[in-house]
Amino acid sequence: MTFLSSYDLWAALPESLLALTALLLLIADGARRGQAGGVTLPGISVAGLLASAVAAMSLWGQGGTVFGGLVFDDGFASFFSILFAVIGILTILFSPHYLRVRGMRLGEYYALLLLAIFGMTVMVKAASLLVLFLGLETMSVALYVLAGLQRSDAKSAEAGMKYLVLGAFSSGFLLYGIALLYTVVGSIGYEDIALYLAAGNRLSPLLVAGIGLLLVGFAFKCAAVPFHFWSPDVYDGAPATITAFMSTGPKAAAFVALIRVFGVTLASASSLWITAITWLAILTMTVGNVVALRQTSVKRMLAYSSIAHAGYLLVGIVAGTKVAFVGMGYYLAAYALMNLGAFAVIILLNRRSDSGYALDDLKGMGFAHPVLGIAMAVFMLSLTGVPPTAGFFGKLYVFSAAIQQGHIALAIVGLLNSAVAAYYYLRVIVFLYMARPEGDPMVSQPPIYRAALIVCSLLILLVGIFPEQLLSVLTLAVP
Repeated sequence: MTFLSSYDLWAALPESLLALTALLLLIADGARRGQAGGVTLPGISVAGLLASAVAAMSLWGQGGTVFGGLVFDDGFASFFSILFAVIGILTILFSPHYLRVRGMRLGEYYALLLLAIFGMTVMVKAASLLVLFLGLETMSVALYVLAGLQRSDAKSAEAGMKYLVLGAFSSGFLLYGIALLYTVVGSIGYEDIALYLAAGNRLSPLLVAGIGLLLVGFAFKCAAVPFHFWSPDVYDGAPATITAFMSTGPKAAAFVALIRVFGVTLASASSLWITAITWLAILTMTVGNVVALRQTSVKRMLAYSSIAHAGYLLVGIVAGTKVAFVGMGYYLAAYALMNLGAFAVIILLNRRSDSGYALDDLKGMGFAHPVLGIAMAVFMLSLTGVPPTAGFFGKLYVFSAAIQQGHIALAIVGLLNSAVAAYYYLRVIVFLYMARPEGDPMVSQPPIYRAALIVCSLLILLVGIFPEQLLSVLTLAVP
């Protein structure tokens, strides 16, 4: 029987604050009795996320586990708990304007966001495949509802249903893989599995099948080709703020779990999976970028772009070194800022009632709205990987780690794909500054919304110009 110490409970403070805030949001929404507007729910949400981030910072782990070895208490988990809180805060700051424009008075929106972040933090702290699965499902169930939350929109309802069906399908693969690993190893703890493989035990067919099923499950969650087919439609149909959130936070949580499971726990059996992930990376980069070239909707283009970035991050898993994992952490933090910012800009600039987010909506808006234009240009340049933005250094660190491990061809494929991506990212800047605006160029710009965009763009530049601080933090945190 496992007894919990006071430190075990204290270590769970960030997650406890998230859960309590979600409950408080439901109570506060009920107390409003359907009244629209107000800053109560966003204010409570931001306060809860700030409290969780402060708790994670104050409890910055020194390594090891809590709850009887089921949960990590290390700097890696603390770093991403803070990052998830930042992603949540930015999403919430961008949400009231969007919900008001779309006519969505949904108090549960904020509670579901908090519960999704709760699941993400459990995923990155998991030291057992069972805890990982629980965190994954908590996050996923909240996201299924959020994707289909715009009930008056058929595309949103389709996105929620498609995400539910295919998400459950991928969870089945993951759960079956966990069961097979337990059959062979007799445990689903990361440390026990790593020790079993390091001891040189025979790699039985059941073990190989279990690892393969785990990889398929993770590939679904990361939207890696050929398991990506749910991603564009779900991203396109979901409310835009939720699309921005889904393409950053849950993706980061999935890659942190991938680092812990494949990069660390299953590292001794890398001969079984490294070729498969190499081809996944190549296909994901290439398909994501090639299909993104054909898109006329900025929202759908960013959806396929998100797939391509998953391919770049998989290069770090193939490299499999601490340097690569540090680079992935840096990349995930930078990507969160630039992708959230890009979605936030197109939400403001979209002037069509059918939520098409067409490229034509951006014509001439760079001059009509200088703050939005400059911010969007920074986000696009960073997504392209142009120095001195954070996006450039994210790719540099990941590809350099791959080259150091001898994966030169994979790094070259990544660089070529980055060159392809430059076309559709820079095309956005062309529309912003080299075309005449169509129709009324006026758009509503709430002050707090503009402030959040400015902060995002400045952070991208600062983290790119001065990367050493973030890299030093990650170097100490990465397992």
